[in-house]
Amino acid sequence: MKNQYLLIGEVVKPQGIRGEVKLKAESQDEKRYARLQQVYIKKGSDYLPCRVLRGRASGGFAYLQLEGIEDRNQAESLRGTLVYVDREHAIQPADGEFFICDLEGCRAVTETGEMVGVLREVLKPNRIRDVYVFDTPRGEMMMPALKEAILHVDVEKGEIILKSSVLSEICVYEDEPAERDE
Repeated sequence: MKNQYLLIGEVVKPQGIRGEVKLKAESQDEKRYARLQQVYIKKGSDYLPCRVLRGRASGGFAYLQLEGIEDRNQAESLRGTLVYVDREHAIQPADGEFFICDLEGCRAVTETGEMVGVLREVLKPNRIRDVYVFDTPRGEMMMPALKEAILHVDVEKGEIILKSSVLSEICVYEDEPAERDE
């Protein structure tokens, strides 16, 4: 079942003295923060709605003024809080793009049906290329998210089809020592 809420950031600190919060932005579309009208603050297992009075983003960070948060102390109390939007109001991904939360948990198989593993995590080490981390029978496997390697993704079926001939060239397993140039 798809998650109803999508992570858009984590509060890293108060911004100024009037209650604005600074978020580590999780959305690639920085303009989306200026258009936000409502977000959800995660408290335990609950998602609490919170009206956005003002939003902006710059340099990988977003800044939100939330209703009811009027000073630095109230903003400080949100440090470390995860901020979400509901799926209904999320910006829809373009063709061939997917929400990370929909990919995680998908099983990966080769084009011949051989089980590779389950996608545990998507790392974003830079803005150029994501790295997929799979749990496999052999242990953890990491691979860059390359179009040459990923033949098809079906999030409804929970399946990622990988090109077997490319995997040996691009995948790194935890039990393989890294090659070093000397």
